[in-house]
Amino acid sequence: MFSLTAYAWLIIGGLLEPAWIIALKKSDNFTDKKWTVATAILVVASPFCLSLAMKEVPVGTAYAVWTGIGAMGAIALGVFLYKESVERKRLFFIFLILVGSVGLALGGI
Repeated sequence: MFSLTAYAWLIIGGLLEPAWIIALKKSDNFTDKKWTVATAILVVASPFCLSLAMKEVPVGTAYAVWTGIGAMGAIALGVFLYKESVERKRLFFIFLILVGSVGLALGGI
């Protein structure tokens, strides 16, 4: 059964994944207190949102979509914030993550 609320929680949780990754990098090995606290909050908030989504979304689908959003977000932020490389192979595999995540989400409708 499709639940807009459950998928909203799943998307929010997925978007919080790359946020805590960036906060972790900015924490400078947990020496910057502000970013360390942000990391701790986000690292709890992201799976909490996932847990809310899993009340209605199958576990495998929820986890795959959540990690897919997180992986794509981390890659995108790495490219934009840290000037990481963008190559055809990399874009192709990012595309596969996107297709797989969307396919799993739609397959659960």
